Amino acid sequence: MSVRPWRDIVRRPSRRIMVGKVPVGGGAPIAVQTMTNTPTEDAAATIDQIRRCVEVGADIVRVSCPTVEATAAMGAICRASEVPIVADIHFHYKRALEAADAGAACLRINPGNIGSQERVREVVRAAKANGCSMRIGVNAGSLERHLLEKYGEPCPEALVESALEHMKMLQDEDFHEFKVSVKASDVFLAVAAYQGLSEVCDYPLHLGITEAGGLQGGTVKSSIGLGMLLWAGIGDTIRVSLSADPVEEVKVGYHMLKSLGIRARGVRVVSCPSCARQGFDVVKTVERLETALAHVTTELSLSVLGCVVNGPGEARETDIGITGGGGGKHMVYLSGVTSHHIDEPAMVDHIVSLVEKKAAEIEAAKAMTLLAAE
Repeated sequence: MSVRPWRDIVRRPSRRIMVGKVPVGGGAPIAVQTMTNTPTEDAAATIDQIRRCVEVGADIVRVSCPTVEATAAMGAICRASEVPIVADIHFHYKRALEAADAGAACLRINPGNIGSQERVREVVRAAKANGCSMRIGVNAGSLERHLLEKYGEPCPEALVESALEHMKMLQDEDFHEFKVSVKASDVFLAVAAYQGLSEVCDYPLHLGITEAGGLQGGTVKSSIGLGMLLWAGIGDTIRVSLSADPVEEVKVGYHMLKSLGIRARGVRVVSCPSCARQGFDVVKTVERLETALAHVTTELSLSVLGCVVNGPGEARETDIGITGGGGGKHMVYLSGVTSHHIDEPAMVDHIVSLVEKKAAEIEAAKAMTLLAAE
């Protein structure tokens, strides 16, 4: 039994599918996804944006395929990408066929929006032939007319019913390699829809608050909605939808998962908001450290506290800590224990060096463990 049951997250059981080489659902790590915003026809620009997203941890990247020219570029894009590519398809089922043949690992498509069941059957054949999974993406802003007439407005029941209708079209073709999303810009609507869908199916769920807004507002809005769902154990992949560089979406996604203790990548910084007691400029120090430590992917923790009120307590819980002291000399903690003082001018470089050393030690220990297990 956990000694801290109040922070346990019990994930919703779901079946597992594969998006390329990435397992989704069935207890697999929650995957972080983003979407390119370059013209897909410009393969070089799209490949470069995908590369930058992968550098900060993107597991899956979605690419829009609205035209023949876009799907023509998909072959080069998929070959160049280190992570699976999801082809975003709307209405034009032939784009799905082309994208599957070009190497897309997953097709984001709503079967009911591409026409007849025969067209759905063609897409399923292409998906099976190319080892593609699919994502059904229901959106409150584009609900089917009959559901709007039935319910009067977008509501959780309408989103769930739409998802079930699309799911049935794939199930009727004996295709089950798909995940589902029921996104809305309204946080309460999205959360309620996901909660409802989680109760009536065991397919993996892709989480997102759609059209969330800019970097700051969208981060807050997405964190509230996705945080509620993730804390309840709902969700197998996430995408933070921001009007910002896709790289920022990935970073925010990892910060969410890290904050909930679900999945970590890189350095988790614990820092105070600063006040008149601070022995050094906490805000600028944290900014410099986050930039200087962006290349570290090993999971470890760093506390940066401006004074001795909460500093020692926080430092006891982190791998490395720094607490502000008097006279420009600050206390450094290693593994929660006081270690030595450091002068302020050398502080940032010194902390970066300690973090890099600790990361190397952690990776070496992992390697030894793997070697011993072989």
